[in-house]
Amino acid sequence: MKHGFIKVAAVTPHIRVADPQYNSEIIQKKIREAYEAGARILAFPELCLTGYTCGDLFWQDCLLAEARQRLSEIVLSTKGLHALILIGLPVEREGKLYNTAAVISDGRLLALVPKRHIPSYGEFYETRHFTPGNGPAEEFSWEGGSVPFGTDVLFQADGVQGLLAACEICEDLWAADPPSTRHALAGANVLINLSASNETIGKDTYREMLVRSASGRLVAGYLYCSAGEGESTQDVVFGGHTLIAENGIILEQKKEFTCNTIYGELDISRLCYERRRMNTWPAAQRGGYRVVAFHLDREETKLTRSFPALPFVPADETQRRRRCEEILSIQSFGLKKRMEHTGCKTAVIGISGGLDSTLALIVAVRTFDLMALKRQGILAVTMPCFGTTDRTYDNACKLSRALGLTLREVNIRDAVHAHFRDIGQQEENHDVTYENSQARERTQVLMDLANRESGLVIGTGDMSELALGWATYNGDHMSMYGVNSGVPKTLVRHLVRYYADTCEDQALAEVLLDILDTPVSPELLPPVEGKISQKTEDLVGPYELHDFFLYHMLRGGYPPAKLFRVARYAFAGVYEDAVILKWMKTFYRRFFSQQFKRSCLPDGPKVGTVALSPRGDLRMPSDACMSAWQKELEEL
Repeated sequence: MKHGFIKVAAVTPHIRVADPQYNSEIIQKKIREAYEAGARILAFPELCLTGYTCGDLFWQDCLLAEARQRLSEIVLSTKGLHALILIGLPVEREGKLYNTAAVISDGRLLALVPKRHIPSYGEFYETRHFTPGNGPAEEFSWEGGSVPFGTDVLFQADGVQGLLAACEICEDLWAADPPSTRHALAGANVLINLSASNETIGKDTYREMLVRSASGRLVAGYLYCSAGEGESTQDVVFGGHTLIAENGIILEQKKEFTCNTIYGELDISRLCYERRRMNTWPAAQRGGYRVVAFHLDREETKLTRSFPALPFVPADETQRRRRCEEILSIQSFGLKKRMEHTGCKTAVIGISGGLDSTLALIVAVRTFDLMALKRQGILAVTMPCFGTTDRTYDNACKLSRALGLTLREVNIRDAVHAHFRDIGQQEENHDVTYENSQARERTQVLMDLANRESGLVIGTGDMSELALGWATYNGDHMSMYGVNSGVPKTLVRHLVRYYADTCEDQALAEVLLDILDTPVSPELLPPVEGKISQKTEDLVGPYELHDFFLYHMLRGGYPPAKLFRVARYAFAGVYEDAVILKWMKTFYRRFFSQQFKRSCLPDGPKVGTVALSPRGDLRMPSDACMSAWQKELEEL
């Protein structure tokens, strides 16, 4: 369970109704298969040892005695298996019958967890046979000793830091006050549901919604296993719908009206991180709970779950287009409010023919359209200098004209030459001063034009550049409102592409597509044979890697070793391990050293769950030391 990952399995075996001996053999076989596949938490369906559809046979001594005997066999068969295994069966206690989950590990019965909410409506009539379970655990005689019997039991693993599991049964999830809520508030971050939920039209969709919602609301992993083929079809049919969810996301699910096993890896450390950072998540309230320990070996879980290489960009095209429209709306309405509040009717934007300034122009255009202002109020300023190429200059001009903006050219060569003379900078010395002087001159031009026109300077820098500090302090780093500050570079490209696809203007689309095809560059060094000589990703690394690092470090709290592991998995066949590690070290170094630029960012709208505003998501000191992270990086 290295790096906090644990493989879980939801197993729906093919059973026989009222045949515990046969079912026990199948269950034992499935336990071995799932364990050999790496699963360390295994869930079987509700009452699967006897079958859920036994009806009045549940009252029969023969069935109950046989179920208890076969449970003993299953418990013994798990000796040496360091896993948490949950199996449903009926249990008699003090003259009453309970629908329970037997929780097993390494040859021990750890506890019996009864079902709390017993349905008797529609096709269900469980109250005919079963009694609602007790909350606080009581002692239950078992094999010469006793085990806890009650819903309020937590299972704590010693091989995965932070792992705490709890159980509820079928209807418990559907109730207004599910036990899983109390379990989570008591600290449980893996919730396991043993179910026998029959199929009706549309019920699978609602069931998925319940599981997804429970895992998200409770910031937990949720393992749901339901009865399938083998149950009686006298009145209902069971589809074997199994699901694995984590914090509102379905990792795996299957419903094929056949028996199946699904696997997934829960990220326990990320769940702990998420709860830790949410101040509204309370400290564990364990009054009345019993905590039962079990052992898990510390081993590396083989990962099969998906880690998208572009975590900020939805893979599904329909969802991606919807996301793009939503982001553009957030940006546009944010700028609209700022312009209305300041009384400005002019926006001043420095344009380079690159992606970021193009997106800023698109946002400004949408904002002016929302405000019913003429687009001529958008002052697009091109400021060519030493590194400007014909391609980017032409695209900046074509784009401005195609959008119907006011285009203005201010060649800053003479101003920068004069500045070099003032500070004693040799023009042939193409150092950082040579580059930053141009960026700061451009910002001065924009600010002064905005003063003269009573307008706002709209910042164009994106979130990826802010993360890396790839901006000139008090140069392109500064504006009066930064519309792109919440958008990572990998998403900027898709936003521009979305606008090109939906603008219904062929000439405009052609310009946008050529901008998309242009290498990302600050163009601060002279071109070579008319071509861009300074490519950003050659200098700081691929933005798709940096956005991946940024997302998982801030959104999931991943430390370097874990981040390197999942990055290797996500970019297998794209980048060699040495390349990933090289740029990951660059990312950490720049992220820590450049916080001073983020500490004084202009206002700008947050658009996603990861943001860098010092007034919002990232309260990070500019003088923070990265020695703890550096130590782990050096060990990779």
